[in-house]
Amino acid sequence: MDWKYLPPMAALRAFSAFAQCGNVQAAGDALGVSHAAISQQLRVLETHLDVALLDRSGRSMRLTPAGEVLAKALHAGFAAMIEAAQDITGTRDERPLHISCTPTFAASWLMPRLPSFRAQHPEANLRLDPTPALAPLSPDGIDIAIRYGVGPWPGLETELLIASPMVVIAAPSLVGEGPLPPIDVLSDYPWLEEASTSESTDWLRRFGNGALAPKALMQVPGNLLLDGARNGQGVAVTVLLFVARDIAAGRLRELHRTERPGSGYNMVTRPGVMRPALKNFVRWIRREAAQDQMISPARS
Repeated sequence: MDWKYLPPMAALRAFSAFAQCGNVQAAGDALGVSHAAISQQLRVLETHLDVALLDRSGRSMRLTPAGEVLAKALHAGFAAMIEAAQDITGTRDERPLHISCTPTFAASWLMPRLPSFRAQHPEANLRLDPTPALAPLSPDGIDIAIRYGVGPWPGLETELLIASPMVVIAAPSLVGEGPLPPIDVLSDYPWLEEASTSESTDWLRRFGNGALAPKALMQVPGNLLLDGARNGQGVAVTVLLFVARDIAAGRLRELHRTERPGSGYNMVTRPGVMRPALKNFVRWIRREAAQDQMISPARS
């Protein structure tokens, strides 16, 4: 290894922090230094390499193509160093297992099953992050994400856990007990949608136009979506997995189904060796997914 090409470490840390945070103020806060110190280190790095890493022509600085290349390499390098330090000191295993999933998946599938995991691994500390956002995975952040869609996701390991189509559903109290209403009148009913980006909002963006375009739409938190549908407050679109038993019991009616080959809930992790807590959770959720008996009721 030719060490003479390695720039000052302080300058590399400042540049990596800027690339991740997007501005010098946030980068300074992340490293516990002033924004002026970050700016100085950025110039030191550019002078050392004799390459423009930042485009200063606009109102805010942004990375040049050369800066993008360096930022990507530094992110991977510093992440590996952090992970190695956590491994050899044992701190990696001490922090809670951080799980990201949508609020609907958390409330309807994961939370009812977590007592089983806790019983098998009472020593495990968990941090559940139910958010519609596509959260990034990192060595000191989110360990595993459960995402709905068709994988893979670039740079990540993807494994389909549960295949399930999307369905449009409503309570009999809203649409009646007789023949299913035609698709072209569904837009006349009130609709419920999970707030922010989620399985249902993604579906509505792809298919919720024309005959299915809702005229009246109410956005609610993900954990309230299915309760509202069961109570007859509106038509909703969700994953069949969560409402199969409601449909079978007559609490909800399936009005429309969209099949996408390979779509479902995927387990997403970073490449590399998993820490023990993550290994235990992966084994457990695989078993739970395999044991989950999907109910696909006939349309009524």
